[in-house]
Amino acid sequence: MAIITNPVLPGYHPDPSMLRVDDDYYIAVSTFEWFPGVQIHHSRDLVHWRLLTYPLTRTTQLDMVGNIDSGGVWAPCLSHADGVFYLIYTDVKSRKGAFKDTHNYLVTAENIEGPWSDPVYLNSSGFDPSLFHDDDGSSWLLNMIWDFRQGENAFAGIALQRYDRISQSLTGPVHNIFKGTRLGVTEAPHLYKRNGYYYLITAEGGTGYTHAVTVARSASLLGPYEVDPDNPVLTSDPGQAGQLQKAGHASLVETQNGEWYMAHLCARPVVEDKCILGRETAIQKCHWTQDGWLRVMDGPHPSINVEAPKLPPHPMPMENDRDEFSSPELKGYWNSLRRPFGEDWISLSERPGFLRLKGGESMQSMHRQSLLARRLTDFHVEIETQLEYSPENFQQMAGLIIYYDTTDYAYLCVTHHEARGRCLGIIESRHGQYDELLTERVALPEGPIRLMATIHNERLQFHVASVDEAWRTIGDVIDIRHLSDDAADYIRFTGTFVGLCAQDLGGRRRAADFSYFDYRPLP
Repeated sequence: MAIITNPVLPGYHPDPSMLRVDDDYYIAVSTFEWFPGVQIHHSRDLVHWRLLTYPLTRTTQLDMVGNIDSGGVWAPCLSHADGVFYLIYTDVKSRKGAFKDTHNYLVTAENIEGPWSDPVYLNSSGFDPSLFHDDDGSSWLLNMIWDFRQGENAFAGIALQRYDRISQSLTGPVHNIFKGTRLGVTEAPHLYKRNGYYYLITAEGGTGYTHAVTVARSASLLGPYEVDPDNPVLTSDPGQAGQLQKAGHASLVETQNGEWYMAHLCARPVVEDKCILGRETAIQKCHWTQDGWLRVMDGPHPSINVEAPKLPPHPMPMENDRDEFSSPELKGYWNSLRRPFGEDWISLSERPGFLRLKGGESMQSMHRQSLLARRLTDFHVEIETQLEYSPENFQQMAGLIIYYDTTDYAYLCVTHHEARGRCLGIIESRHGQYDELLTERVALPEGPIRLMATIHNERLQFHVASVDEAWRTIGDVIDIRHLSDDAADYIRFTGTFVGLCAQDLGGRRRAADFSYFDYRPLP
């Protein structure tokens, strides 16, 4: 019996929207402030997955320069009707305090790999939009409603409004079809139709350790919706340390053989309640009761090992975790902060065989950082690079960064000191508090320098070596529990990235050249 091993998308891959078109399965996930926008993963057996494409690749679709941490793309929804793929997403501009500026858009494509259209603006009344295509040919937009007023329920219900695919516009009245259950924080709506019932799947309980999947149904699209008497259908047990935590925010798919599966987000704490990898994606097998309610196999808690559907095995090609920057394009797992790749700050052609980063703004900038990174997907890993860089002053830095957001990161950098010349430093930002972890800058000879980071759960150790010498450790072990959703005094939603960056705070764009990047999972 084939087994799905969860999470199927390890590391920061939250808010999955799962879709089947013929024999192909897709999962779209949130990307927040990271560019390109929205990852779409592909499978043919629900066991093996690969990153297929990013639909939001240009600023006409997604302009995030200046977006806040954990802003940008929230909870995309992927659907298909009459030969067209539809992708709905939110671009969140502000989220702290009473107000949330959440703009919802729609892009379309005839091929899942694009080209994807410029966006159609929909509304800004709330986030987590989705599109439901009824069997009468009509389409309907859903999103949660945000109520900023004091004394009101901020998660004010699920809005439903008709979307006219011909005029590409919303039309008719807005209906509040579901105000949630006692679990509260009702969001992430998805609609499905089966055996004459409309099934509304929502996330409730908040996206932390009380997260849950709620199911309600109605014989009428507009309701009223009856809540499953055994609600919630899926939630985690915080008392089981080895279990997938934070289970919620689900979507459904029916296989070619009539089997049902649920994709949902989850998280795995490395120590205490800290989830350094961020919120991940898992899949559970489901069934329907005789009276028409959805059940998770062995639920309501999520399983790590799940019976796979009766489909032929279909392994997927995976990109090499070592990048020698010898191709004209970046590998698919690379991402940038808030802005697209452009020759004004990143180049694979100016020095063939190298990645060139031109110094950008500081690590706390929400505008134009020169930072290229990939998701941390393993609890035990070595990350290595080789750098050629000759900074001229202390405002110029480049190196290897372990990054959560503008307030939390650890950075092994090559820089310049007036007395010591080219030297090495370790910068840490912990909850926005800047610190230099080397009491004395380590002088470096000219020439290429190798940098390495070793991560074991919450422990990070940096290393350095010239090309012809053995590795030596630099600085003390760093506790990186603060690189997690759970470490801040406010809610945030991404995960840890590892990568390369360059800063030139004087604005001269001093370039740094990297000859490779090697990501090596450890036992």
